[in-house]
Amino acid sequence: MIQEYQLRVMPQVAFNEQNIKEYLAKEKGLDARTINHVRTLKRSIDARHRDIFVNLKVRAYINEVPHDEAFVKTEYPDVSSAPRVIVVGAGPGGLFAALRLIELGLRPIVLERGKNVSERNKDLSLISKTHKINPESNYCFGEGGAGANSDGKLYTRSKKRGSVDKILNVFCQHGASTSILADAHPHIGTDKLPKVIENMRNTILACGGEVHFQTKMTSLILNGDKVLGVVAESTHESNGPTEQTFHGPVILATGHSARDVYRYFAEAQIEMETKGIAVGVRLEHPSELIDQIQYHNKNGRGKYLPAAEYSFVAQAQGRGVYSFCMCPGGFVIPAATGPEQIVTNGMSTANRGSKWSNSGMVVQINPEDIEGDELLRMMTFQERVERDTWQQGNMRQTAPAQRMADFVNNRLSYDLPPSSYSPGLISSPLHFWLPTLITSRLQEAFKVFGRQAHGFLTNEATMIASETRTSSPVRILRNRETFMHTRLQGLFPCGEGAGYAGGIVSAGIDGEKCAEMVKEYVGSSL
Repeated sequence: MIQEYQLRVMPQVAFNEQNIKEYLAKEKGLDARTINHVRTLKRSIDARHRDIFVNLKVRAYINEVPHDEAFVKTEYPDVSSAPRVIVVGAGPGGLFAALRLIELGLRPIVLERGKNVSERNKDLSLISKTHKINPESNYCFGEGGAGANSDGKLYTRSKKRGSVDKILNVFCQHGASTSILADAHPHIGTDKLPKVIENMRNTILACGGEVHFQTKMTSLILNGDKVLGVVAESTHESNGPTEQTFHGPVILATGHSARDVYRYFAEAQIEMETKGIAVGVRLEHPSELIDQIQYHNKNGRGKYLPAAEYSFVAQAQGRGVYSFCMCPGGFVIPAATGPEQIVTNGMSTANRGSKWSNSGMVVQINPEDIEGDELLRMMTFQERVERDTWQQGNMRQTAPAQRMADFVNNRLSYDLPPSSYSPGLISSPLHFWLPTLITSRLQEAFKVFGRQAHGFLTNEATMIASETRTSSPVRILRNRETFMHTRLQGLFPCGEGAGYAGGIVSAGIDGEKCAEMVKEYVGSSL
């Protein structure tokens, strides 16, 4: 017999399968010896009150041996002789587009400006040592995109756009833990994600697709208003850059930091529109303090609970202020993509076991908040904040920082707490030099957050400047029904960089939808 149960249990019961079996035997009157396996289908933590509970949906195999897979497997056929589709970018949007193209019988040709995930990690490790950024291989550019080093957080609210479960199952098929299918806020972990990404690439190659690293799109190949392919610059040859052309319909999944693409589109008068962004800082607390606050316990999370998460949102002076990309037990990382920039982001390993917890604390910035009517003015604003941050950081990747309560009270921090940010911090009056439209709203919102969670507004927390890359500063216009560019046939703007997603899962969903629309386009043009 296979039976499913909804359970509300103490954390120690939910901690492992054996404890759940014993609980089922006691509470449901079952013989523990007959419960061969328990599979957790859904899991969430209820920490709203002093007593913490875990809500579970489990499937018990009673006198049964599980024959069903823990995840749904997708079949990928050989497409080596199928029509070609160019996928620009190997982040989540591009990778899921490529895999879906294979499902649909098309051959993806993936172009990635950065290096493969293994070589990319070598460049990341050099940032803290040399304080120099490789503009083509960094925390934003390279196989896996920005999502490869942002904890692998898979929570999304974009459930009406497509199948979240499909995205999660594909991750499991390529090596992610099946726990992501059950957890309310699933994550893979920055230490586990590179192997998953490599496995996804190997599937593409095994099915007859191509993946070209260090190959950056420089322009589209156009015939009137039809896209025939792309021109790309290959930089992996020792004798210098070489130009290559790739022909086929184009899925453009370049990520939110491909500013050269936005500039090219603006100069070529390819239709885009300015969109809002969010800008602020990375806020880092001791993880033990966040555990104490969120779990209402001076002893923190104890043995059976994970590092605590939080989510805050407030309105300040007519704009939203909110926590973003929260990393429990994580690290703050240097995520710039070029010289004279400091950009912060956060990541965690699978066990979320560091001494610190961090999140972006950002302020909503609308196009009307920035003077002028230039198409790329939001990007220009990002660049100005990043350059000012770099200058305040002694023109290195040393990040300017300030204690949280000092910032709220307009005081200089004479010293700073220990931090996970490996290039180092320098005390700086963020309240003085960051734009007022950001600082005044952060100060107001932090007071609200401090009232909502006693102990959150503290000088034990460090604000690290600046968090600027929350989303694309433009939206590349596309038809709502066909996902094709509003003017250029054969161009499918995709994912976060095109302004249509916000995170790994939503970018993956958008990539799959673009692939499906390309299939229709290719079928109609044959």
